Amino acid sequence: MKILAVSDRVLDQLYSSNVRSRYPDIDLVIGCGDLPYYYLEFLISALDVPLYFVRGNHDQGPQYTADGRTLTDVQGGVDLHGRTANCKGVLLAGLEGSIRYRPYASLMYSEAEMRRHIWALIPRLYWNRIRHGRYLDILVTHSPPFEIHDRPDIAHTGFKIFRNFINWFKPKYMMHGHIHVYRQEIPRVTVFGQTTIINVYPNRIVNI
Repeated sequence: MKILAVSDRVLDQLYSSNVRSRYPDIDLVIGCGDLPYYYLEFLISALDVPLYFVRGNHDQGPQYTADGRTLTDVQGGVDLHGRTANCKGVLLAGLEGSIRYRPYASLMYSEAEMRRHIWALIPRLYWNRIRHGRYLDILVTHSPPFEIHDRPDIAHTGFKIFRNFINWFKPKYMMHGHIHVYRQEIPRVTVFGQTTIINVYPNRIVNI
């Protein structure tokens, strides 16, 4: 399966009428947050493939388009937050948002709040194990794990509980956004245990 993963920035090369000729063999699009809903809808339509996504901390709606539409969701996409999914035999799960750095803001979570989201997800992961022989193939998040691709400032600190999640459920891949990387020497791919963690900002092709 060939996956196009995107996060945090609209790219002209993707938001283009010839995107399908540039990327003719994409099987799945994964959105890792902080992207306009119209952009994700365009990728679904232009590439004619499934799209699974989580929201980032800046995805608070509603969103408004230039032609006057009001968007509260990604039409045709599947919001993975707190859910599992099976896409063509690939097992997915998702967790939205960032660490809480502003009181009462939506799409931001404390460690305890994110831990509760993970506890709620666990029965579905065990069902995957029973039915498919494994918990998960790809964990889709907006934020990275603590001390893996994250930053020292509060807004870009990763979740400690994500490290536990990886140790417990051993997904083959974790894909995240949130951390904008502009220099080549900054790591974008890290292996932690049995999991390859990928910062997809602003886009990444992954073959699995």
